[in-house]
Amino acid sequence: MAASRFRTRPVSSNLALCLALIGAASMFYYHQKLFIPRAVALRTAEGLGSRYSFGNDFYQVWLTSRQWLRLRRDPYSPETTREIQTGLYGRPLIPGRPGDPVDRRAFPYPIFTDLLFWPAAEFPFVPVRIAVVCTLAALTFASVLLWLRALAWHLSWKWMLVILLLALSSYPALEGLYAGQLGLLVAFLLAASLLALQRRRFLFAGILMALTTIKPQMTLLALFYLLLWSLNDWRVRRRFGIGFFSTLALLIGASLAVLPRWIQSWTQTVLAYRHYTQPPLVTEVITSPLGSRLAGPATILLTAASIIVAVVLAWRNRAAAFGSFAFWITLTLLLSITTITILPGQAVYDHLILLPGILLLVRNRSKLRDAGIVPRALLLIGAVVLFWPWIAAFTLVLLRPWLAPATFASTAVFSMPIRTAASLPFAVLALLAWTIRLSPARNPESA
Repeated sequence: MAASRFRTRPVSSNLALCLALIGAASMFYYHQKLFIPRAVALRTAEGLGSRYSFGNDFYQVWLTSRQWLRLRRDPYSPETTREIQTGLYGRPLIPGRPGDPVDRRAFPYPIFTDLLFWPAAEFPFVPVRIAVVCTLAALTFASVLLWLRALAWHLSWKWMLVILLLALSSYPALEGLYAGQLGLLVAFLLAASLLALQRRRFLFAGILMALTTIKPQMTLLALFYLLLWSLNDWRVRRRFGIGFFSTLALLIGASLAVLPRWIQSWTQTVLAYRHYTQPPLVTEVITSPLGSRLAGPATILLTAASIIVAVVLAWRNRAAAFGSFAFWITLTLLLSITTITILPGQAVYDHLILLPGILLLVRNRSKLRDAGIVPRALLLIGAVVLFWPWIAAFTLVLLRPWLAPATFASTAVFSMPIRTAASLPFAVLALLAWTIRLSPARNPESA
């Protein structure tokens, strides 16, 4: 009995805050002082410049907006792609050349992204990227608070600060901030939309969800569920659909007015994009044990099965009340499925959409801990995968003076803090799936 009480004793908020501060400082130092300089040095050694390495993703938006406004140049044209490559690498990329990135950095966004950010094109890129990164950091900070409010989870300021420190110093957040990734904006818009739904501001929630389509791959499955959810009680929730479709129609209509063939050009870019970027995480996991020949069919089957499960789950819980277990488990499962089956493998910065699922698991950890040895083991593995980056970064910084330079620079040692980046979505998905098994969606909270 005493041992049981000891195992369930809550962690002190003061201790957790102290550990979070140490972990965040270690992760910031590792990413900014070790990881990024090494990446820049390797790129320079390959004959690629690093003029706009900082803010490189937003550079595409800034340049295409600037060239369209001044030269009326198609953002999806080969000429624009070469301009982007020259700005990022100092020269155009040569397909097949050893050392050149396989990502050709063609403009991947819908054209209305340029319309939304065209004021930034009137200013030089260097100050713009600083303003954008600061804004994205503030939005990431705010998205954590919005998710906590949407989940109706009230915490003391110390525990909130712990979560904020860990979220801002996580590898996905640091990668997204350094690149000026608009995925951080989409994650904020998604959180804000859910909070608006909680407050029954359906029209505003629909408008915000329409804006997430600047990166539609991030919210595709979640949007499918929310539209089903609104259609199920159209009389009450119709304003969500009205807000979404009217805003999306406005964005598409304005884009067609300025570039009539943008949909065809964007579609071609997206289809080509999937051929030269890293495949989704599920493909990379399957390729290793099955080999490249069997990995293709297996990936298609597994991806199709995952999408079918997502559609069935969304349909089954379309009547769930907002805030119920059925609603949140469905939404977070769809977001975790998105990270492994739809998003490119290198898009770790988009993994911030896992945040509501992680918060839901932390809040309901007692269900898993008390359900038997298997879910308890899964919870332990998930905790190790989640907290490993901060533990490894602190250990690496601490041991750096004692390690030989060659040992420290080896891939096995240097990449320790980012080793679990690809494992986290699978851990979250497994834990959420086990949670829904323990508390199935047919519980009284579901319609």
